[in-house]
Amino acid sequence: MKTALLFGASGLVGSHLLNQLIKDTNYSKIKLFVRSVPEISNSKVQIIKTDFYNLENQKENIKGDDCFFCIGTTKQNSPDKDEYRRVELDIPQEIAKIAKSNMVNSFIFVSALYANPKSSGDYVRFKGLVEEELKRLNFPKLALMRPSFLMGNRKEKRVGEKIGVFVFKLLSPLLLGPLKKMRPIHSETVAKAMIRAANENLEKNIFESNEIDELTK
Repeated sequence: MKTALLFGASGLVGSHLLNQLIKDTNYSKIKLFVRSVPEISNSKVQIIKTDFYNLENQKENIKGDDCFFCIGTTKQNSPDKDEYRRVELDIPQEIAKIAKSNMVNSFIFVSALYANPKSSGDYVRFKGLVEEELKRLNFPKLALMRPSFLMGNRKEKRVGEKIGVFVFKLLSPLLLGPLKKMRPIHSETVAKAMIRAANENLEKNIFESNEIDELTK
């Protein structure tokens, strides 16, 4: 029986991931790292209130088998450039380094379509830089999920995302071949694929939207 480490359980993918991990018999414990304590009552879940500005204090807690990282933000929610960089780049890199030093076996990361460390856009550049660091750390098992627009009931309003989902759902029948990766994907599907990636030996470690979908079939 394994221990899962979960960061970002309040988000669109993370909330589905938590529910699925609770049901998954491969896991006897789920360490939930949160800023504010949620109302969760389940014997498998250990809630760890976390100061994400001082992650070294959590070094003893960031121990387990599989680390699932779903934390993310937007420039609307984090208008301060330093805060945005902290959430999208510094925090995942710091957690990954601690997890590696603690011999965590796998790191499953929600990245982004077109993640690229050389991009001029902050969002995909930061995701690309995190991907590079994760590859450098050389976890025994690594999965980088690059979803397109995420479908699901998000607690916060992301107008651009809603418009993107609407438009690309209409265009989905036309998105063929290399354009398949642009099709919107349900957040629950991403969560299922993450768990499969942690529990199976897959031939690759980067999954675009259409490949994420195929992992759950």
